[in-house]
Amino acid sequence: MRRPRLADTIALVGGETMLGREIREVFSESSIGAQMRLVAEEAEAAGTLTEIGGTAAFLERFDPAEIEDAGVIVLAGSLESYRSISGKGVSGIIVDLTYAAEEAPGARIRAPLVEEDGSEPDLSGPQVIAHPAAIAIRLLLGRLHRAYPIARSVIHVFAPASERGTSGVEELQQQTVALLSLRQLPKKVFDAQLSFNILAQLGEDAEYSLLETEERIERHLATLLDQPEAPPMPSLKLVQAPVFHGYSFSLWVEFEEPPTAAEAEDALRGESIEVRSESEEPPTNAGVAGQSGVSAGVIAPDRNVANAMWMWMVADNLRLAAENAALVVKEIL
Repeated sequence: MRRPRLADTIALVGGETMLGREIREVFSESSIGAQMRLVAEEAEAAGTLTEIGGTAAFLERFDPAEIEDAGVIVLAGSLESYRSISGKGVSGIIVDLTYAAEEAPGARIRAPLVEEDGSEPDLSGPQVIAHPAAIAIRLLLGRLHRAYPIARSVIHVFAPASERGTSGVEELQQQTVALLSLRQLPKKVFDAQLSFNILAQLGEDAEYSLLETEERIERHLATLLDQPEAPPMPSLKLVQAPVFHGYSFSLWVEFEEPPTAAEAEDALRGESIEVRSESEEPPTNAGVAGQSGVSAGVIAPDRNVANAMWMWMVADNLRLAAENAALVVKEIL
Protein backbone atom coordinates (compact mmCIF):
# COMPACT_ATOMS: atom_id res chain seq x y z
CA MET A 1 0.00 0.00 0.00
CA ARG A 2 1.34 3.44 -0.94
CA ARG A 3 2.40 5.50 2.07
CA PRO A 4 0.47 8.81 2.14
CA ARG A 5 2.35 12.00 1.36
CA LEU A 6 3.34 13.76 4.58
CA ALA A 7 0.93 16.64 3.87
CA ASP A 8 -1.91 14.09 3.69
CA THR A 9 -0.85 12.30 6.87
CA ILE A 10 -2.74 12.24 10.18
CA ALA A 11 -0.16 12.06 12.97
CA LEU A 12 -1.76 10.57 16.09
CA VAL A 13 0.32 11.59 19.10
CA GLY A 14 -0.44 9.37 22.07
CA GLY A 15 -1.35 6.37 19.94
CA GLU A 16 -0.50 4.09 22.86
CA THR A 17 -3.03 5.61 25.30
CA MET A 18 -6.57 4.39 25.97
CA LEU A 19 -7.96 7.34 24.02
CA GLY A 20 -5.40 6.82 21.27
CA ARG A 21 -6.46 3.19 20.84
CA GLU A 22 -10.10 4.29 20.60
CA ILE A 23 -9.20 6.87 17.96
CA ARG A 24 -7.31 4.23 15.98
CA GLU A 25 -10.37 1.99 16.02
CA VAL A 26 -12.81 4.74 15.01
CA PHE A 27 -10.55 6.16 12.29
CA SER A 28 -9.95 2.67 10.86
CA GLU A 29 -13.68 2.39 10.15
CA SER A 30 -13.27 4.95 7.34
CA SER A 31 -10.67 5.89 4.75
CA ILE A 32 -8.87 8.24 7.14
CA GLY A 33 -7.47 5.22 8.97
CA ALA A 34 -5.09 4.58 6.06
CA GLN A 35 -3.63 8.07 6.50
CA MET A 36 -2.60 7.66 10.14
CA ARG A 37 0.90 7.59 11.54
CA LEU A 38 1.06 6.41 15.13
CA VAL A 39 3.34 8.39 17.42
CA ALA A 40 4.11 7.19 20.94
CA GLU A 41 4.32 10.02 23.44
CA GLU A 42 5.99 7.76 26.00
CA ALA A 43 9.53 6.84 24.95
CA GLU A 44 9.21 3.25 26.20
CA ALA A 45 6.25 2.64 23.88
CA ALA A 46 8.16 3.70 20.75
CA GLY A 47 8.85 0.82 18.39
CA THR A 48 5.92 -1.24 19.65
CA LEU A 49 4.16 -3.26 16.99
CA THR A 50 0.41 -2.66 16.96
CA GLU A 51 -2.31 -2.40 14.32
CA ILE A 52 -4.72 -0.05 12.58
CA GLY A 53 -7.86 -1.72 11.31
CA GLY A 54 -6.16 -5.11 11.19
CA THR A 55 -3.05 -3.80 9.41
CA ALA A 56 0.29 -3.94 11.23
CA ALA A 57 1.70 -0.59 12.35
CA PHE A 58 4.56 0.63 14.53
CA LEU A 59 4.42 3.31 17.18
CA GLU A 60 7.00 5.89 16.16
CA ARG A 61 9.13 7.92 18.56
CA PHE A 62 7.69 11.36 19.35
CA ASP A 63 9.81 14.00 17.63
CA PRO A 64 8.09 17.33 16.88
CA ALA A 65 10.37 17.88 13.89
CA GLU A 66 9.19 14.62 12.31
CA ILE A 67 5.51 15.57 12.33
CA GLU A 68 5.63 19.33 11.78
CA ASP A 69 4.57 18.94 8.12
CA ALA A 70 1.73 16.47 8.76
CA GLY A 71 -1.63 17.69 7.46
CA VAL A 72 -3.39 16.93 10.75
CA ILE A 73 -1.91 16.33 14.20
CA VAL A 74 -4.30 14.60 16.61
CA LEU A 75 -3.30 14.92 20.27
CA ALA A 76 -4.49 12.09 22.52
CA GLY A 77 -1.73 11.94 25.12
CA SER A 78 -0.75 14.38 27.85
CA LEU A 79 -0.73 18.16 28.06
CA GLU A 80 2.98 18.07 27.28
CA SER A 81 2.39 16.90 23.72
CA TYR A 82 0.84 20.24 22.75
CA ARG A 83 3.48 22.20 24.62
CA SER A 84 6.19 20.27 22.76
CA ILE A 85 4.91 21.30 19.33
CA SER A 86 3.46 24.73 20.12
CA GLY A 87 5.47 27.43 18.37
CA LYS A 88 7.68 24.85 16.62
CA GLY A 89 6.62 25.58 13.04
CA VAL A 90 3.86 22.98 12.84
CA SER A 91 2.00 23.53 9.58
CA GLY A 92 -0.89 21.10 10.02
CA ILE A 93 -4.15 21.65 11.86
CA ILE A 94 -4.13 20.44 15.46
CA VAL A 95 -7.08 18.37 16.67
CA ASP A 96 -6.71 18.38 20.44
CA LEU A 97 -8.36 15.86 22.79
CA THR A 98 -6.11 16.76 25.73
CA TYR A 99 -7.59 20.29 26.16
CA ALA A 100 -4.06 21.73 26.31
CA ALA A 101 -4.77 24.02 23.34
CA GLU A 102 -8.03 25.34 24.77
CA GLU A 103 -6.60 28.78 25.53
CA ALA A 104 -4.47 29.03 22.38
CA PRO A 105 -5.16 31.91 19.95
CA GLY A 106 -7.78 30.89 17.42
CA ALA A 107 -8.74 27.69 19.26
CA ARG A 108 -12.27 26.40 18.65
CA ILE A 109 -14.32 24.06 20.84
CA ARG A 110 -15.71 21.47 18.44
CA ALA A 111 -18.40 18.78 18.49
CA PRO A 112 -19.76 18.25 14.97
CA LEU A 113 -22.30 15.76 16.32
CA VAL A 114 -24.27 18.62 17.91
CA GLU A 115 -23.30 21.66 15.83
CA GLU A 116 -26.61 22.71 14.31
CA ASP A 117 -26.14 26.25 12.98
CA GLY A 118 -24.99 25.08 9.55
CA SER A 119 -22.09 27.52 9.32
CA GLU A 120 -18.70 26.60 7.86
CA PRO A 121 -16.27 25.60 10.63
CA ASP A 122 -13.35 27.91 11.34
CA LEU A 123 -10.29 25.72 10.85
CA SER A 124 -7.71 28.47 11.24
CA GLY A 125 -6.68 27.45 14.76
CA PRO A 126 -6.51 24.37 16.99
CA GLN A 127 -9.69 22.29 16.96
CA VAL A 128 -10.32 21.30 20.59
CA ILE A 129 -12.76 18.41 20.85
CA ALA A 130 -15.41 19.25 23.46
CA HIS A 131 -15.53 17.20 26.63
CA PRO A 132 -17.64 14.08 25.96
CA ALA A 133 -19.93 14.84 28.91
CA ALA A 134 -20.71 18.25 27.38
CA ILE A 135 -21.40 16.61 24.00
CA ALA A 136 -23.74 14.02 25.53
CA ILE A 137 -25.71 16.61 27.51
CA ARG A 138 -26.02 18.94 24.51
CA LEU A 139 -27.25 16.08 22.34
CA LEU A 140 -30.00 14.97 24.71
CA LEU A 141 -31.20 18.40 25.85
CA GLY A 142 -31.16 19.75 22.30
CA ARG A 143 -33.29 16.89 21.01
CA LEU A 144 -35.81 17.32 23.85
CA HIS A 145 -35.92 21.10 23.59
CA ARG A 146 -36.87 21.06 19.92
CA ALA A 147 -40.02 19.08 20.70
CA TYR A 148 -40.85 20.31 24.21
CA PRO A 149 -39.18 23.60 25.27
CA ILE A 150 -37.12 23.25 28.46
CA ALA A 151 -37.43 25.81 31.24
CA ARG A 152 -34.48 24.58 33.31
CA SER A 153 -32.55 21.43 34.15
CA VAL A 154 -30.25 19.99 36.81
CA ILE A 155 -27.76 17.25 35.97
CA HIS A 156 -25.54 15.02 38.11
CA VAL A 157 -22.60 13.73 36.08
CA PHE A 158 -20.83 10.54 37.22
CA ALA A 159 -17.26 10.35 35.94
CA PRO A 160 -15.43 7.05 35.35
CA ALA A 161 -11.81 6.27 36.22
CA SER A 162 -11.00 6.27 32.49
CA GLU A 163 -11.40 10.06 32.58
CA ARG A 164 -7.80 9.88 33.84
CA GLY A 165 -6.66 7.34 31.26
CA THR A 166 -4.76 4.15 31.99
CA SER A 167 -3.39 5.43 35.30
CA GLY A 168 -6.90 6.06 36.65
CA VAL A 169 -8.22 2.67 35.56
CA GLU A 170 -5.19 0.87 36.97
CA GLU A 171 -5.44 2.67 40.32
CA LEU A 172 -9.11 1.74 40.71
CA GLN A 173 -8.27 -1.89 39.91
CA GLN A 174 -5.33 -1.87 42.32
CA GLN A 175 -7.44 -0.30 45.07
CA THR A 176 -10.10 -2.98 44.66
CA VAL A 177 -7.53 -5.79 44.92
CA ALA A 178 -5.84 -4.10 47.88
CA LEU A 179 -9.11 -3.67 49.77
CA LEU A 180 -10.06 -7.32 49.31
CA SER A 181 -6.56 -8.30 50.43
CA LEU A 182 -6.52 -5.91 53.40
CA ARG A 183 -3.50 -4.05 52.00
CA GLN A 184 -2.67 -0.35 51.85
CA LEU A 185 -4.41 1.47 48.99
CA PRO A 186 -2.50 3.21 46.19
CA LYS A 187 -3.75 6.81 45.95
CA LYS A 188 -1.47 8.58 43.47
CA VAL A 189 -4.22 9.53 41.00
CA PHE A 190 -7.25 10.14 43.23
CA ASP A 191 -5.59 10.63 46.64
CA ALA A 192 -8.68 8.98 48.14
CA GLN A 193 -10.42 5.61 48.27
CA LEU A 194 -12.43 5.35 45.07
CA SER A 195 -12.99 1.61 45.09
CA PHE A 196 -16.43 0.76 46.58
CA ASN A 197 -16.90 4.49 47.10
CA ILE A 198 -18.36 7.64 45.50
CA LEU A 199 -16.41 10.87 45.80
CA ALA A 200 -17.79 14.41 45.81
CA GLN A 201 -14.20 15.65 45.68
CA LEU A 202 -10.76 14.08 45.44
CA GLY A 203 -7.89 14.28 47.90
CA GLU A 204 -5.71 17.39 48.13
CA ASP A 205 -2.76 15.63 46.46
CA ALA A 206 -4.76 14.14 43.59
CA GLU A 207 -3.34 14.63 40.09
CA TYR A 208 -6.40 16.69 39.14
CA SER A 209 -9.54 18.08 40.76
CA LEU A 210 -13.18 17.34 40.08
CA LEU A 211 -13.87 21.06 40.11
CA GLU A 212 -11.41 21.60 37.25
CA THR A 213 -13.17 18.97 35.13
CA GLU A 214 -16.61 20.22 36.15
CA GLU A 215 -15.69 23.75 35.05
CA ARG A 216 -14.35 22.44 31.74
CA ILE A 217 -17.60 20.58 31.08
CA GLU A 218 -19.54 23.79 31.85
CA ARG A 219 -17.34 25.90 29.57
CA HIS A 220 -17.59 23.48 26.69
CA LEU A 221 -21.31 23.01 27.15
CA ALA A 222 -21.88 26.77 27.21
CA THR A 223 -20.03 27.00 23.89
CA LEU A 224 -22.10 24.18 22.37
CA LEU A 225 -25.29 25.87 23.57
CA ASP A 226 -24.35 29.15 21.91
CA GLN A 227 -26.59 28.40 18.93
CA PRO A 228 -30.03 29.59 17.83
CA GLU A 229 -32.96 27.97 19.65
CA ALA A 230 -30.71 26.01 22.01
CA PRO A 231 -31.94 24.88 25.45
CA PRO A 232 -30.96 26.91 28.52
CA MET A 233 -27.73 26.15 30.31
CA PRO A 234 -28.30 23.46 32.98
CA SER A 235 -26.93 23.36 36.52
CA LEU A 236 -24.22 20.68 36.76
CA LYS A 237 -22.52 18.70 39.50
CA LEU A 238 -19.69 16.27 38.81
CA VAL A 239 -19.17 13.19 40.99
CA GLN A 240 -16.37 10.62 40.77
CA ALA A 241 -17.89 7.15 40.45
CA PRO A 242 -16.11 3.85 41.21
CA VAL A 243 -16.50 2.54 37.64
CA PHE A 244 -13.81 1.87 35.10
CA HIS A 245 -15.43 3.26 31.99
CA GLY A 246 -18.41 5.23 30.67
CA TYR A 247 -20.12 8.42 31.84
CA SER A 248 -23.53 8.27 33.53
CA PHE A 249 -25.97 11.16 33.95
CA SER A 250 -28.99 11.69 36.19
CA LEU A 251 -31.09 14.46 34.63
CA TRP A 252 -33.94 16.48 36.10
CA VAL A 253 -35.67 18.49 33.39
CA GLU A 254 -38.48 21.03 33.86
CA PHE A 255 -40.51 21.84 30.74
CA GLU A 256 -42.69 24.77 29.86
CA GLU A 257 -45.38 22.25 28.90
CA PRO A 258 -44.49 18.72 30.03
CA PRO A 259 -44.67 15.69 27.72
CA THR A 260 -45.66 12.26 28.91
CA ALA A 261 -42.87 9.73 29.38
CA ALA A 262 -43.83 8.08 26.08
CA GLU A 263 -43.80 11.42 24.28
CA ALA A 264 -40.38 12.25 25.70
CA GLU A 265 -39.08 8.87 24.53
CA ASP A 266 -40.42 9.48 21.03
CA ALA A 267 -38.88 12.95 20.94
CA LEU A 268 -35.46 11.61 21.91
CA ARG A 269 -35.41 8.51 19.75
CA GLY A 270 -33.37 8.97 16.58
CA GLU A 271 -29.85 9.31 15.24
CA SER A 272 -27.16 9.09 17.95
CA ILE A 273 -29.69 8.49 20.78
CA GLU A 274 -30.85 5.01 21.75
CA VAL A 275 -33.93 5.07 23.98
CA ARG A 276 -34.77 2.23 26.36
CA SER A 277 -38.49 2.09 27.11
CA GLU A 278 -40.01 1.04 30.43
CA SER A 279 -40.30 -2.57 29.23
CA GLU A 280 -36.55 -2.77 28.48
CA GLU A 281 -33.53 -2.96 30.74
CA PRO A 282 -32.24 0.49 31.70
CA PRO A 283 -29.06 1.66 29.98
CA THR A 284 -25.78 1.14 31.86
CA ASN A 285 -22.30 2.55 31.46
CA ALA A 286 -20.93 -0.98 31.03
CA GLY A 287 -23.54 -1.88 28.43
CA VAL A 288 -22.80 1.17 26.28
CA ALA A 289 -19.07 0.42 25.95
CA GLY A 290 -18.00 0.66 22.33
CA GLN A 291 -21.31 2.14 21.18
CA SER A 292 -21.80 5.41 19.34
CA GLY A 293 -23.90 8.28 20.65
CA VAL A 294 -25.76 7.99 23.96
CA SER A 295 -28.37 5.72 25.50
CA ALA A 296 -31.28 7.09 27.56
CA GLY A 297 -33.98 5.52 29.68
CA VAL A 298 -35.79 5.40 33.04
CA ILE A 299 -37.83 8.42 31.92
CA ALA A 300 -40.53 9.27 34.44
CA PRO A 301 -42.46 12.31 35.72
CA ASP A 302 -41.31 13.99 38.91
CA ARG A 303 -44.00 13.16 41.47
CA ASN A 304 -43.47 16.49 43.25
CA VAL A 305 -43.06 18.95 40.36
CA ALA A 306 -45.83 18.87 37.78
CA ASN A 307 -43.80 20.07 34.78
CA ALA A 308 -40.63 18.08 35.47
CA MET A 309 -39.24 14.67 34.56
CA TRP A 310 -36.33 12.48 35.60
CA MET A 311 -34.24 10.54 33.12
CA TRP A 312 -31.02 8.55 32.95
CA MET A 313 -28.33 8.68 30.25
CA VAL A 314 -25.04 6.86 29.64
CA ALA A 315 -22.26 7.31 27.07
CA ASP A 316 -18.91 5.77 26.20
CA ASN A 317 -16.68 8.78 26.86
CA LEU A 318 -13.74 7.59 24.74
CA ARG A 319 -15.91 6.59 21.77
CA LEU A 320 -17.85 9.86 21.82
CA ALA A 321 -14.64 11.92 21.83
CA ALA A 322 -13.01 9.81 19.11
CA GLU A 323 -16.03 9.95 16.80
CA ASN A 324 -16.25 13.74 17.03
CA ALA A 325 -12.51 13.95 16.35
CA ALA A 326 -13.04 11.81 13.23
CA LEU A 327 -15.76 14.17 12.01
CA VAL A 328 -13.44 17.17 12.46
CA VAL A 329 -10.59 15.42 10.63
CA LYS A 330 -12.92 14.65 7.70
CA GLU A 331 -13.76 18.37 7.51
CA ILE A 332 -10.07 19.20 7.28
CA LEU A 333 -8.99 16.63 4.68
